Amino acid sequence: MSDDRSRRHGEYKTPGGKLVAVDLRVADGLLTDVQVSGDFFVYPEEAFADLAVALEGAPIDGGEAALADRVRRGFRSGAELLGSSPEGLAIAVGRALATRPGDHLG
Repeated sequence: MSDDRSRRHGEYKTPGGKLVAVDLRVADGLLTDVQVSGDFFVYPEEAFADLAVALEGAPIDGGEAALADRVRRGFRSGAELLGSSPEGLAIAVGRALATRPGDHLG
């Protein structure tokens, strides 16, 4: 059973776009157990999983530009992110990293 108190949560509302939310854990300075959600769209729908896979294992000290680049490189060819961007996901990750684990649980 996982401990939700160790999870971090970050959100970013893309200007003129949609909400991106990221839930994750940090282990040994790397992003782990990454989950991406929000009200944005991915086409084709099967490419949605690429977002979390691209962020999994990223170093926490690489910065938002490096995270956005990982998302771009990890997204399958021809896939589209509608209503947000790799930069929007990177900002949401940055906000998650700026929180204490479990803060979003109330």
